[in-house]
Amino acid sequence: MNKSFALLALCFLQTHSVYTNNQTQENIIINNKIFTPYISQEQIKQRIQEIGQQITNDYAGKTPLFVGVLNGSLIILADLLREVKLDCEFDCLKISSYGNKTTSSGKITLEKALSISITDRDVIIVEDIIDSGLSMTYVRNLLLQSNPKSLKIFSLLFKRETAKISFPIDYIGFEVPLKFLIGYGIDYAQKGRNLPAIYTAQD
Repeated sequence: MNKSFALLALCFLQTHSVYTNNQTQENIIINNKIFTPYISQEQIKQRIQEIGQQITNDYAGKTPLFVGVLNGSLIILADLLREVKLDCEFDCLKISSYGNKTTSSGKITLEKALSISITDRDVIIVEDIIDSGLSMTYVRNLLLQSNPKSLKIFSLLFKRETAKISFPIDYIGFEVPLKFLIGYGIDYAQKGRNLPAIYTAQD
């Protein structure tokens, strides 16, 4: 068995185990980089249920409008909406700052604007991860220009030690250290978004 075939077989077996046996997650290889389990699918599910209940309580009698930041928030947004026991609406916008790198480029561009008006609406931004905070600052400032009635932020992951922001994050799934993370919507060069849990890159 040559080395290339062995690596391919190992990659398949490790990735396959993530989907077939969620209780025994193993390392996976994406773009020749090794990732290890960090936050389990069960932990994510429980935390989203808790935040969904909190939002249900906070917005009782209201119809919140959720704004997902594509592409990373897609899976999170879908799961969160199912845990909110209120009439609600959602829309999405898309920005770009990472490209195919593991760190933000610092240059943010708007690739898709919202389709509906958020003026005088109770808006909740849904994001996968807040790292430097540049993307969230951009999105928040953009939405404030439309004069929403209220504006709050949910992020599944939050890197407090690196986030350079001057506003609160209202709903946080998990505070995480300075690690490169993928899975559950978060990608590495567009791969790994469909992983059911969060993984961290080995040093």
